[in-house]
Amino acid sequence: MTGSDSHAVAGGLARHIPVLGRRAVAWLNVRDGGLYVDATFGAGGYTKIILETAGARVIGIDRDQRAIALGADLVEAAAGRLDLVEDKFSNIEAIVFDVGVSSMQLDEAARGFSFRLDGPLDMRMSRVGPSAADIVARAGERELTAIIATLGEERHARAVARAITKAGGEAAIETTHALAEIVARVVHSRDSTIHPATRTFQALRIFINDELSELARALAATERVLKPGGRLVVVAFHSLEDRIVKTFLAERSRAPAGSRHRPELKAAAPSFRILTKRPETPDDAETAANPRARSAKLRAAERIDSGARSSNIEHLLPRLPLVADIMRGRP
Repeated sequence: MTGSDSHAVAGGLARHIPVLGRRAVAWLNVRDGGLYVDATFGAGGYTKIILETAGARVIGIDRDQRAIALGADLVEAAAGRLDLVEDKFSNIEAIVFDVGVSSMQLDEAARGFSFRLDGPLDMRMSRVGPSAADIVARAGERELTAIIATLGEERHARAVARAITKAGGEAAIETTHALAEIVARVVHSRDSTIHPATRTFQALRIFINDELSELARALAATERVLKPGGRLVVVAFHSLEDRIVKTFLAERSRAPAGSRHRPELKAAAPSFRILTKRPETPDDAETAANPRARSAKLRAAERIDSGARSSNIEHLLPRLPLVADIMRGRP
């Protein structure tokens, strides 16, 4: 979410519970007449909370065409205070992030995000580009190991990658259940509430949708466009996502050290003031009501009246194989 008389939020249908919703919107300091951006609209849960403030306006962004279509009723109910845009959140001007995939997508078998519901192995948020089935079919063992170990933080990544490439050589892996069963043969979770394929599916989803790059680019965009006093609120569900947010805000909230070799160069002033000294997390009641909230971390910051720094984001991202190289079959 973001704000500065321009802020942001996400939320909606009953089956999508906005994680840390009230707290996230509280950090936005929603005001009558303010403009807010819900950068991952999903089912509209955060947006509905923002719209409870009379006069507040929201721009909802989602790369999922179906999410935009399903938000039509909320647009009508908002009576001119809500506009929905089908786009990537890295293109937004002011941001409220609920980073990752929405419960609405996870609960729809045909989207191929969930190992609990059988469906085509897809995982694409925008239905554009290679699917999970394409990556699994074309990636080598080394590439899959890197993807699953880095983005899924799976300790058994090499064994999983080996099992996938072996099974894929015998028959195409085209469904979520097929992939989940392959992973379950080599990963044995001690926690019965967490499926053995959880980390592998998470890794593939993040990789296919370029989620970490999208997040980093969007953070840089907020620095360029937020007015002084504008607020950025991010709810992350993965440690890599939260690390990017934490690093970005830490860098932007302190002046870089000057150089003794070039003392004439003036250090850039801080561009954000961190509002949450430590990340906020769901309490036991919220986690019990919505188990998907268990890993969520909320961070908030306020834009300061100073120039934006370099938009270079590469140092925020892990080194991974490129989708284009995998699809071309390059080693």
